[in-house]
Amino acid sequence: MYGAGVERMLDGVSKFPVFVAIVTSGRAAVLNETLRYLGRQTSLPERVFVCPAQPADFTFPSDERLPFAVEVVTSPQGACVQRNAILDQLTGETSGAVLFLDDDFFPRADYVAETAALFQLHPDIALATGTVLADGAPGPGLTVADAIETLAADTLHPEEDLQPVYNGYGCNMAVRLDTVNRRTLRFDTELPLYAWLEDVDFSRRLATDGRLVQSTRLRGVHMGVKRGRSSGLRLGYSQIANPWYLMRKRTMRPDLAAKQALRNIAANLAKVGKPEPWVDRRGRVKGNLLALRDLLRGRLHPKNILMLG
Repeated sequence: MYGAGVERMLDGVSKFPVFVAIVTSGRAAVLNETLRYLGRQTSLPERVFVCPAQPADFTFPSDERLPFAVEVVTSPQGACVQRNAILDQLTGETSGAVLFLDDDFFPRADYVAETAALFQLHPDIALATGTVLADGAPGPGLTVADAIETLAADTLHPEEDLQPVYNGYGCNMAVRLDTVNRRTLRFDTELPLYAWLEDVDFSRRLATDGRLVQSTRLRGVHMGVKRGRSSGLRLGYSQIANPWYLMRKRTMRPDLAAKQALRNIAANLAKVGKPEPWVDRRGRVKGNLLALRDLLRGRLHPKNILMLG
């Protein structure tokens, strides 16, 4: 356990490297704020990799200094492709963890230090995801001010509580590097663009190598910014195609895949008459219906969204 006396114990694992990986598309201003907030970490990441979908997606001021090195990695657009491009930069690393953060996730100031402690103190952990104190993804989204206020109010330092999870949450998900490199694990590029459920697929492939856990000591805020996301039409299609694909691939249990797809369809149909201002319910319903049509025709596949407008 690392509850009481955590500061002393963290000192003992401070050399355990944590690399931060951020992929981004269409949210340069938000990314800049995330990088600035990341600079508040009590234990700085070894390196921070940023992979923008387009050059214009990374605009951090050249005259502003950060307390860590930032390496910009080039890649075609797509969450899986971009994350893989970062993993390719880390193939020579034999220790440490890579922490995947969304470009709109603010980690608490001790997040990197706690990640290092967790992985070194528990060698059987392959993946760890944190406790999201506030998540703007299901709603209209949170502002930078909201995130900072929530984190400032979070003064808890709970005892270690590691709960087993089926998968990590892609907005804040750390994985053991030697496991990834030994198996040359990569995100599945058959899941294009926003890559709905790519975190489930990657997590389940890691599950054969160690525990997947959620920690109460890894804490942060996911703003859930709506800019840079897939269109409602494409997302609606992915809501059916991606669970179906992962079920057939056997990285998602059939009951969970069916539950995920049915829940999405039900929510879209229930709210299409009076949609939330931040959700394209009409587009999602149309995407759901196109996916169901393709399922009946035997041609359902995640990559079909590339042919949708």
